[in-house]
Amino acid sequence: MRSRTLTLLAATVSAGLVLTACGTNSSNSGGTGSNSASAPAPAGGGASGKVGVILPETASSARWEAFDKPMLQAALAAQGFEADVQNAQGDAQKFSSLADGFISSGVKVLVIAPADPAVGAAVEAKAKTAGIPVINYDRPSLGGSAEYYVSFDNEKVGQLQGQAMADALKDKPGAGVVQIEGAPTDNNATLFTKGQDSVLDPLFSAGTLKRIQKQPINDWDNQLGGTTFEQIFTANGGKVDGVVAANDGLAGAVITILKKNGLNGKIPVTGQDATADGLMAVMRGDQYMTVFKPIKEEAEATAKLAAALAKGDKAAADAIATGKLHDPQNNRDIKSVLLTPTTILAKDIKTVVTQGYVKATEICGGDLAAKCTSLGIS
Repeated sequence: MRSRTLTLLAATVSAGLVLTACGTNSSNSGGTGSNSASAPAPAGGGASGKVGVILPETASSARWEAFDKPMLQAALAAQGFEADVQNAQGDAQKFSSLADGFISSGVKVLVIAPADPAVGAAVEAKAKTAGIPVINYDRPSLGGSAEYYVSFDNEKVGQLQGQAMADALKDKPGAGVVQIEGAPTDNNATLFTKGQDSVLDPLFSAGTLKRIQKQPINDWDNQLGGTTFEQIFTANGGKVDGVVAANDGLAGAVITILKKNGLNGKIPVTGQDATADGLMAVMRGDQYMTVFKPIKEEAEATAKLAAALAKGDKAAADAIATGKLHDPQNNRDIKSVLLTPTTILAKDIKTVVTQGYVKATEICGGDLAAKCTSLGIS
């Protein structure tokens, strides 16, 4: 993916220069995210005005376009806002430019999911100067000034992944595990790893399992993740017993390498996001589990928080954001909504379909028709 020159960008943003308008896991991503997407506010009631939303990219996961975008549009419209949802496509300059446009147009609230925390922090400084409240959505801008953050308990996500791997390998003492992690610039990826390690490190120390290698993947780049795993796999003589992959996109890249070596379905692989491709891989047995994060709840919490902030009602906002995320860069706690993730094994997939996150028609065709029937998915 694109490389970023953080220092130059931060300097550019700080100087106030206005820039001109800033393998995937699934083909069912719902679009590229490069076009404007706004939902008109319903007549009457609720907060009024526009909320600008900037999502990070579409390359690492199908979730941003398939789930977050439409769910944020619906949730913000239900609060009486006009919702303008854009995607920066992993481009730091585009992210900054989109933010400049929203700030200049005087949005009531700015919602950002920064791929890079330094870029997010620079945007937040400009929004603060303009008197526009910022909500960090799903990803925080460490070192920034946003007062509110809405996401999931991301350390818990990692714990679920680590526990699933421990369960999958419980009858294989000394099994070798590879950890393919997310972007080192993404605090969520750091929390996923922390959660995994809280479960796996004691097992590594006891010799119950063996860590072969832990490797973060820049930009959550799935192609790089596959190449990196293949290098680790080859260097270890093809002896890998389990792979903790941080999301479904990286899991899919790992599974591609395992297929090349006739090992798919024989080596447990974790994931995250409960995307259509991830769920199909779980049903086929190529992926051991994924983590379901009810994004509708994340979008609705964000919209309610935005409504309170647009009215200047800090007490109402604080009543919504009752959790906290510690930002070590400026030693402060960010008021947070931290929602609960869930492990999804094959037997649990019906839950994701029933709640409307994935349609049965997306995952039940061809070779999976009989499997869906056996799981009660229709």
